[in-house]
Amino acid sequence: MSDETTETGLAFKQRLMWLILIAGFWFIADQYHKYYMLEIYHIADKGIVEWLPFMNLVLVWNKGISYGLFQQSGYGSLILASVTGLVMVGLIIIILRTKEKMSVIYMSFFVGTALGNGYDRVFRQGVVDVFQPKFGDYTWYVFNIADVAMTFGVILLLIDVFFLSRTDVKED
Repeated sequence: MSDETTETGLAFKQRLMWLILIAGFWFIADQYHKYYMLEIYHIADKGIVEWLPFMNLVLVWNKGISYGLFQQSGYGSLILASVTGLVMVGLIIIILRTKEKMSVIYMSFFVGTALGNGYDRVFRQGVVDVFQPKFGDYTWYVFNIADVAMTFGVILLLIDVFFLSRTDVKED
């Protein structure tokens, strides 16, 4: 395999480098923040903290999926963690086979999310969420840094699909 970028896209080592850098960054940022909030800041003892005019800090243990759907415990939690792990392995395989740089980048954000929240499901028995956006008395769902990575990844995916992807359509 060539290690250089070719006209057809990124070489394997470049794809691997992007995956490790991006997914690793988001995993480390997410886990460090959760450690800080739980062990140093002691968010569990503080209740709702008015952090910024538009953001509260509050500890929520999410034992389900997005927005707290399908709350699980025991074997259900292990099944959810296993599904997360399978999706992550699938994404890694796709990343390492995809040569388009933007696809490698946004999918690496998704792997970072899966690593961060998957780690929580296995070692904390639930995903730690702490950020709660607010507007006046209205509050939104609580999220974490891994969720921010997912959001950025989706934004990059949409940019790629709607603005960067070039598909030539042949007219008959």
